Amino acid sequence: MSSYDARIVDLELDELLPGLAAISLDGPKGVGKTATAQQRAVTTFALDDAAQRELLLADPRRLASARTPVLLDEWQRLPEAWDLVRREVDRNPEAARFLLTGSASPVDAPTHSGAGRIVRLRMHPMTLAERRLAKPTVSLRDLLENPQAQIDGHTEIGLRQYAEEIVASGFPGIRSLPARARRAQLDGYINGIVEHDFAEQGVKVRRPQSLRAWLSAYAAATSTSASYNAILDAATAGESSKPAKTTTMVYRDTLSQLWLLEPLAGWLPTTNAFTRMAQAPKHHLTDPALAARLLGLDVPALLNNRTTPTVRGDGSFLGALFESLIALQIRVFSQVAEAHPYHLRTRNGDHEVDFIVQRPDQRILAIEVKLGASVGESDVRHLKWLRAQLGEELITAAVVNTGPHAYRRPDGIAVIPAALLGP
Repeated sequence: MSSYDARIVDLELDELLPGLAAISLDGPKGVGKTATAQQRAVTTFALDDAAQRELLLADPRRLASARTPVLLDEWQRLPEAWDLVRREVDRNPEAARFLLTGSASPVDAPTHSGAGRIVRLRMHPMTLAERRLAKPTVSLRDLLENPQAQIDGHTEIGLRQYAEEIVASGFPGIRSLPARARRAQLDGYINGIVEHDFAEQGVKVRRPQSLRAWLSAYAAATSTSASYNAILDAATAGESSKPAKTTTMVYRDTLSQLWLLEPLAGWLPTTNAFTRMAQAPKHHLTDPALAARLLGLDVPALLNNRTTPTVRGDGSFLGALFESLIALQIRVFSQVAEAHPYHLRTRNGDHEVDFIVQRPDQRILAIEVKLGASVGESDVRHLKWLRAQLGEELITAAVVNTGPHAYRRPDGIAVIPAALLGP
């Protein structure tokens, strides 16, 4: 058996599995759900295998008699498995009995949500910390818990390495390949979405080229809150006929079912008086490597800004993808810390903060992302504005950048190289 590199979601499983009877590990294909679940499973039913599906359907009692924990891998291929597990948990709620993994929401939904019986846990592509580029020295959990958390550390990772990590991807089975094979695998991943995954979700794609164009336009809108009408216009530039809005809504919904879209919701303060906040989500694909590949961008193109994607129109797409890479980090680290990530943008666009991480008590951590290695006053002005608005509701503020040093500025704002940020 190949060696297994621990994932951040393992920290959550360590906490949850001893107290819960069943956990469903959800996420897109290729993020490593099966490998992670198999570290804990004693018995596995591989439900993407027709023979094993038939075996379980023929005799559901096999679930009750199997040695635990039992893994039902790709359970969405047999939606009845969800209800079989739910009923088994009702019968015997002993902890650590079942793990389920799923790469899509099933077309035929289970008859019961599983609430109170099956806890759903999201798994994402590998963060920089999981890729082991550098040892993280700054914990997002510490930032959420301690306004005076120590900020220090040094890394040799610079802009080129971050660009390389963007195109390398966070899919474990892809990022380890030689460069050309990796590009071929990413192309195959995208082709699989268009040619196979939609069909498996019961959606007939009449014009695959239109779906691919829409996906490319969505990729070009990475880290923006562009409207879906703007994305459609970009996907059909120069065409006299456009797909119906209902068609593009099907694209969006199906990609969401496949766990491939990761929109970052807009943040609204719940207890503070200031208002007029915009709420449109920022667009992200589950892995920025997919966005880069959809647009045909390699490391030299990103570093030289030779290509200006249609939806952004500002020529700084490396900045957009770097922000998306940080979004992946913050999404994973926030989940471990039982916090929720958002973005902030005032309705008139006067103020924007790239990430708002909110604790259950509603207090927040504010994070800006900067592609450069140094941080000046213009890079922290929105953070200082937010601190003036929120007072003690703001725990602390930070800038994540591509520089070599982690430190705290005299104004109290932390500066953290992306490679040094960890859970």
